[in-house]
Amino acid sequence: SSAAGALAVGAFTVNSCIYNVDGGERAVMFDTLRGGILPDVRDEGTHFIIPVVQRPIIIDVRTKPREIPSVTGTKDLQMVNIKLRVLWRPVIEKLPQLYRELGTDFDERVLPSIGNEVLKSVVAQYNAEELLSKRAEVSNRIKTELIKRGAHFHLTLDDVAITHLTFGREFMKAIESKQVASQEAERQQYVVQRAEQERIANVTRAEGEAEAATIITKAMEKTGNAIVEVRRIDAAKEIASKLARGRNITYLPGGGASDGGNGGNPGLLLSVDK
Repeated sequence: SSAAGALAVGAFTVNSCIYNVDGGERAVMFDTLRGGILPDVRDEGTHFIIPVVQRPIIIDVRTKPREIPSVTGTKDLQMVNIKLRVLWRPVIEKLPQLYRELGTDFDERVLPSIGNEVLKSVVAQYNAEELLSKRAEVSNRIKTELIKRGAHFHLTLDDVAITHLTFGREFMKAIESKQVASQEAERQQYVVQRAEQERIANVTRAEGEAEAATIITKAMEKTGNAIVEVRRIDAAKEIASKLARGRNITYLPGGGASDGGNGGNPGLLLSVDK
């Protein structure tokens, strides 16, 4: 039993003298004899400590997302609700200083404050319409300013993007009214262009008819009524051709025995139902 007790005490002592740092983590050491937080950073793996005297603080250094909401005003005094998505991680070499100044919840202490500060300062330089038309430019400016502010607190920002951007109801109604007015103006412009095209077509058609009438008049002056007779013959041929294709059309010649077939009544065209 004494051997088992000695083994248990030895195992406890060994376990108290080592600690593990998992993947994606780093450790800073608090040493009571050497004045608090030591300046070096422990990497992943197993490390030795002096029990009671030293205490490791494990810090996650993997890239993590965070959403920063803010309600701020634009240059033309429109209220805008905007949200940023930030991918951040701490600077590993600065972990002892970061923990000494801000503790382990440094993201809660730093990111919301600098995020709102940068958003308010950048958005105030644009009016509401520019926030929509120049969204990429606004996002880049916010990213640049936020990276500078994050570096002051030993935070690295890998990506900054605007994920949500909305305005007040009055501004949205004004945008809808403007869009409706723009569409109506485009429709009216189309109507005007169509009327202009129709006018040009009517003028062209009238000019063509006038030119045709002039040609016919000149021809009649040269040939007399010959051109009228030619037109009459052509019309008669066209009528005869259409009647010839009709199945139920019967022709009855006019005149009789009393007039010898000369100068009598004209013939008749009958539609006979079968």
